[in-house]
Amino acid sequence: MSFKKMHAAFASLIIFFASNMYADTPTSSNTIKVNAAFEFNSIDPSVSGYLYTRMQVLETLVDVNADGNLTAGLATSWTTSDDGLTWSINLRPDVVFHNGQKMTVKDVISSLKVAKRKQGPLKSAPIDSILAGDQGELVISLTKPYKVLPAALAHYSTSILPAKSYSFDDKLTELVGTGPYKMYEFKPPHKLVVEKFDQYWGQVASVPFASYLTGHRAEARVLQARSGQADIVFGLDPAAAPMLARSNRVEIIQSKLPRTLVLKVNAAHPFLKEVQARQALSLAIERKGISMAVLRTPDSATTQLLPSSMSNWFIPNAPKVDKDLDQARALLKEIGWEENSDGILQRDGQPFALHLITYADRPELTTVATALQAQWKKLGVDLKVDITNSSAIPAGHQDGTLNLALIARNYGFIVDPLLTLIKDFGQESGGDWGSMNWHNPQIQVALKGLVNENNPDRYRATAQAFAEAVATELPVIPIASYTQQTSVNKRIEGFRFDPFERNFYLNKITIK
Repeated sequence: MSFKKMHAAFASLIIFFASNMYADTPTSSNTIKVNAAFEFNSIDPSVSGYLYTRMQVLETLVDVNADGNLTAGLATSWTTSDDGLTWSINLRPDVVFHNGQKMTVKDVISSLKVAKRKQGPLKSAPIDSILAGDQGELVISLTKPYKVLPAALAHYSTSILPAKSYSFDDKLTELVGTGPYKMYEFKPPHKLVVEKFDQYWGQVASVPFASYLTGHRAEARVLQARSGQADIVFGLDPAAAPMLARSNRVEIIQSKLPRTLVLKVNAAHPFLKEVQARQALSLAIERKGISMAVLRTPDSATTQLLPSSMSNWFIPNAPKVDKDLDQARALLKEIGWEENSDGILQRDGQPFALHLITYADRPELTTVATALQAQWKKLGVDLKVDITNSSAIPAGHQDGTLNLALIARNYGFIVDPLLTLIKDFGQESGGDWGSMNWHNPQIQVALKGLVNENNPDRYRATAQAFAEAVATELPVIPIASYTQQTSVNKRIEGFRFDPFERNFYLNKITIK
């Protein structure tokens, strides 16, 4: 063989090995790099499943499209008996787990029984049994009708894994899913790398790898977007979005979410127990200013808990509540508050002083909290603000020490908001991310009864009554609806945003 031919053969061999290394090892050119704010701490779907469904490792029986409609996932269809007590669910054939094992009804039964015993929407579902039908379908029997069962089956905690993945005490030993990507590298709480799965039942991914990196600091996420260290950055600080938009490297995508910026209120607090006090605090909020200056979305100011897209829960002709300090002062005067020489309201010798906590995972929360502090000072309320971990909010709810918390609550986490609303408002004690010590038994009983209501007119009437009660009694105080700011590097093609934040659609993406 001539030297020239040997050189050509050697060059071909180098190209062959290089191409195989490209396919087998994550590099900047074969990896979709995703950055967002939230950590993950467990492989258990009931704990951190929100990340594994987004990264398309795990899948559920029921999926959700961008309009909020339930669609086929690992189940192709479902029907219910006339009395609403029996659901028959047809499973998708030829689904393969990442370990090469074919998905069976036994795996599905095992996963749902574990989900029923753990935290998640299935825990409160009135399920009597989960069995295999005569034709290989899944049969779920209920003790009473539960119309939101398909929505519960779309929640990440009900992800389907092989039966052998769980030990006898329901501990997950290995994260093996059915999605278009499988686990490659797992470094909690900050880094996850996934690799495409060629035996996926649906659209096989074209990009070999995808990585997820937690970035708490908003400014760090902006730098990663601007420098190209991250391809897709979720949850940008709204103030940074215009600067990034001027870059020729990235595109900024704004997407409306079923998420609301709200104040969680301890309605048993001696300064907050009267409805007039909560109404006065709401009247002292300059929502339009917050929406324009902080959130950079002028139309996001709202006094309603849920968006107009969730029409049953939205009051179409509700009066707009603008800032009105005079009316706020009059309400507080009715219940005994008088201004002292320092300009602070006082009652029975005690100043109107409150403590608000929020968290830095969403950078706009800290800015809004500071704005509230200044706005309420004009009313005569002394507000102390602490920036802490988000876990302090449910902890403060449970031990009763919480006064106020500023949160971004996702009411589309379960596609039908009813399950989230029951969890947040369905009992007097409330929920970790909802009301706290709000007493309205008529509304709370009616709310829980909606899971059995099949008449659409009665359903809407109860939903509207709930919305009216929240707007009047303010167990939580809405401030603004949410617009997600996402940076997408221009080397990425096919990006889709999921308004219900269930899926990053990585298998739809290509890299230029």
